[in-house]
Amino acid sequence: MRIVVTGGSGDLGGRVVRELVARGHEAVPASRRSGVDLSTGAGLDAALDGTDAVVHAATSQTKPQDVDVAGARRIGESLRRLGSPAHVVSISIVGSDRIPYPYYRAKVDSEKALEDAGVPATVLRATQFHSLAAFFGTAGRIGPISMTLGDMRIQPVDIDWVASRLVDLAVGQAPDGYRRATDIAGPTAYGMSELSTLLAEHDGRRPPRLVRLPAVGKVMRGFAEGHILPGPEVETGGMTFEDWLATQPVPMPRRFHSPT
Repeated sequence: MRIVVTGGSGDLGGRVVRELVARGHEAVPASRRSGVDLSTGAGLDAALDGTDAVVHAATSQTKPQDVDVAGARRIGESLRRLGSPAHVVSISIVGSDRIPYPYYRAKVDSEKALEDAGVPATVLRATQFHSLAAFFGTAGRIGPISMTLGDMRIQPVDIDWVASRLVDLAVGQAPDGYRRATDIAGPTAYGMSELSTLLAEHDGRRPPRLVRLPAVGKVMRGFAEGHILPGPEVETGGMTFEDWLATQPVPMPRRFHSPT
């Protein structure tokens, strides 16, 4: 199969490309580097012409309406112009419809754009990647103290496993229209105290004392009240946070990079 991967030069998209190639498929990375601009649609028709499927993994933390949302809409418009039956598979976030965070709202808007596109489309919602969980576990650390929002918990997922599930959907049976795939998550949910302790042990430090801050506003309350946790109908898999952490440098960098 010939499969176009938007954001194919990013972390998640690059993993999708490598997984497709490993399975014997033709993977075509589509990004500004390859002449495709999702915010304007430039180069998109040429990239999608003759493709069997599209994995929409491109995203922007700063301009998600231009990349995530407009990208989904333009992919649908391009496929309709081409008369293509290609299946679009897009990544989204568990709980994005329950927290009014602008980036999460853009993910919901992206889902709606594909639903309205009139092309075969599948949305896969995943929980946060291990790297973001590590960021949450270290961002509030000040000396021997670590701050968190209420009783916030997170169930992080292995980015490689997410890439593999996106490929499974892209090479599998396309739906007749729009569908939501089963949400996916890692095998274990962690409180911030557990994450802080694991990260401290990884770095060879003493675990910090956790200070719970009040969750003010709808966004913070959404995180604190567990709205990013999956529901009961979830597929779990991939490596645990502990296994992922064992592969990371010491000390763990206190930064987060977008996976795409």
